Amino acid sequence: MPKMIFVNLPVVELDRATAFYEALGATRSPRFCDATAACMVFSKSIHVMLLTHARFQDFTPKKIADARAVSEVLLCISAESRADVDEMVARACAAGGAGDPCPLQEHGFMYGRSVEDPDGHVWEIMWMDPDAATAGDPATAAA
Repeated sequence: MPKMIFVNLPVVELDRATAFYEALGATRSPRFCDATAACMVFSKSIHVMLLTHARFQDFTPKKIADARAVSEVLLCISAESRADVDEMVARACAAGGAGDPCPLQEHGFMYGRSVEDPDGHVWEIMWMDPDAATAGDPATAAA
């Protein structure tokens, strides 16, 4: 079985957060959902677990960070094209997110923007030209 990533995020309003992540392109999987949690699937290997603060607190003795006040983590997800980056940001903003809390990244072979979810978690959305990205990578060139 390939490795899977589960990103666990504390959220204030589960329904609002679920709608935001659906707008970002994830699908809700009922397998791990209840009144305190929603499993949002981006791919076979990438999942985001949205957990109410009470449920999140079951997993850690630490205080939950206010993601609007401190940087806890920067998450990044890829897009198929530059246009897809812009479309994902637009959909996320329409679903209650805040667009471009971080500087736009324009490097020719790579284009990235960011969006802040309703709870303050920052997602970078990035497109990279795969040919340009691997052209300078010795490990890829040897393959």
